[in-house]
Amino acid sequence: MKKFYCLLPIAYCLLPASTTNFTTQIELLYNFDRNKFHFELTMLNKQIIKDTSRLPFRSPWFIIIIFSALGLIGILNHSMWRDELNPWLIVRDSESLGDLIANIRYEGHPILWYFSLALLRKIIDNPIIMQIFHLAITVVSVTIFCLYSPFNYQQKFLFSFGFFPFYEYLLISRNYAFSMLFIFAFCTIFSTRKITYAYLAILLGLLANSSAYGLLVSFSLSLTLLAEFCFDSEHRQQYFSQSQKYDLFLSIIIIIFSFILSIYIITPPTDSYLYGGLNNGWLMQLDIRHLLRSIGRIFGGYLLIIPQHKRWLDLIVCAIIALFIVILTLIKLSKKPVALFFYIIGNCVIFAFTYLRFTGMPRHFGHFYLVLIAALWLGSYYQESIVLLNKFSIRPNSITFVQKWHHIALMLILYVQFGGGIYSFSRDLFVPFSASRETSQYIQEAKLDNEFIVASRDANMAPLSGYLNRKFYYPELKKMGSFTLFKKGRQDVEQTEILNQINSLLKNQDEQKKILLILNQKLNVNRNDLKIVPIKDFQRNWVDSERYYLYWVDEA
Repeated sequence: MKKFYCLLPIAYCLLPASTTNFTTQIELLYNFDRNKFHFELTMLNKQIIKDTSRLPFRSPWFIIIIFSALGLIGILNHSMWRDELNPWLIVRDSESLGDLIANIRYEGHPILWYFSLALLRKIIDNPIIMQIFHLAITVVSVTIFCLYSPFNYQQKFLFSFGFFPFYEYLLISRNYAFSMLFIFAFCTIFSTRKITYAYLAILLGLLANSSAYGLLVSFSLSLTLLAEFCFDSEHRQQYFSQSQKYDLFLSIIIIIFSFILSIYIITPPTDSYLYGGLNNGWLMQLDIRHLLRSIGRIFGGYLLIIPQHKRWLDLIVCAIIALFIVILTLIKLSKKPVALFFYIIGNCVIFAFTYLRFTGMPRHFGHFYLVLIAALWLGSYYQESIVLLNKFSIRPNSITFVQKWHHIALMLILYVQFGGGIYSFSRDLFVPFSASRETSQYIQEAKLDNEFIVASRDANMAPLSGYLNRKFYYPELKKMGSFTLFKKGRQDVEQTEILNQINSLLKNQDEQKKILLILNQKLNVNRNDLKIVPIKDFQRNWVDSERYYLYWVDEA
């Protein structure tokens, strides 16, 4: 009976107005008046709120634990593709350290990710350790964000399970996850600059050597530190009174050396015909459509939609929305000049690279999103200043109005990112990103992995070479290989040329032996002097260029 009595206030809340007779009977039955009833209800609600607040559901660790568990499930389920396994193969099959550095220069990426993989291979010579390492990077990044960022719990939750942390920089094992880690670590220990710049310099050096976009963000953060040091005399005096004698000099040396190393490595050799994947050169003239496309990358970084470059309406609408969000952020940060400076420089540097060189993919223009988050984070370290407001005659009530709209825009971005993250993560659980792992498993189960294998196109065969831990004969190279470097000596071939090379291989063999042919496109040519028998195809995947077709090829 006591248990039933405790449930009465809750039942009362759930009853519609038409049930007042019933509640009256209940009151008479238990001989208490309505005032007492409401008092009990209020006390019970307070107790529920108090007990609920003790639960871990609103703790940052709840986000971290759930993120880690789901991340482990997702990354072990993920089927890796060429951009993930090609670096692994470069590390695996480079003959020396000098050879490794020479090969990395064709990739258009700094050395940090490749050297990390080299260390991982000494532990376990299996690419799964690369995935576990990548998961650890992202989990640490989210942990730092949840524990130390100034955002509220809802914003932390939405960000953590958003598109970039929960999918792009989690499941796809590449060097871009380093950006999130080092940017967030920088924001976390930003206050140490009052005593030493060395820790920040090390993080900036690591960030600069993680990716080309990491270099751009690192450069922007370095300029921000420089601007504050030059124009904030109070900060400068405080630093000199507390820092070690050679701290500033050492920090500058670390940053300069890191920048030089990164620029040297990502500068492609003269015989690289894709220039690290950027084969269109520099755009040095004004192109309105391309300008709108580049602004659309800011929109894509925030709201995940890439406007159609052939449709002027899409480009214009998305550009207007992106600029509106940027302007809201600029005005919101106007009371925090240092954070404002970083937001301006960070966006300008990445945007300039986007327009002049490479419009990029989500993993690239996701750095616009990271710059937004970092700018808001850094702004929390500063007291509000009205210097800029007075200079531009901006009314305080206008700032309040803008802050309200900026909050709405930020929440919209976070909800869109959250939806994109949940959708993309879930899709990867059910639809393989690449057919590489399923194909490799079939080859191993059918005991075909020891056969002589001809594979084409070479750039799409890196996942199979990585999973099977062996080299193939690549018609593009006319020799055995694993990873792909777009340089002199490599040439794309048609299917007719592939069969010509197979015919030559069969004739030059001492013993008559058939060849296992793997293509990433269905074979649509034939030869009378070759017997070609289809084995199996694997077409269930997300990346259409990594569907695989297996054939036996023998002399007719």
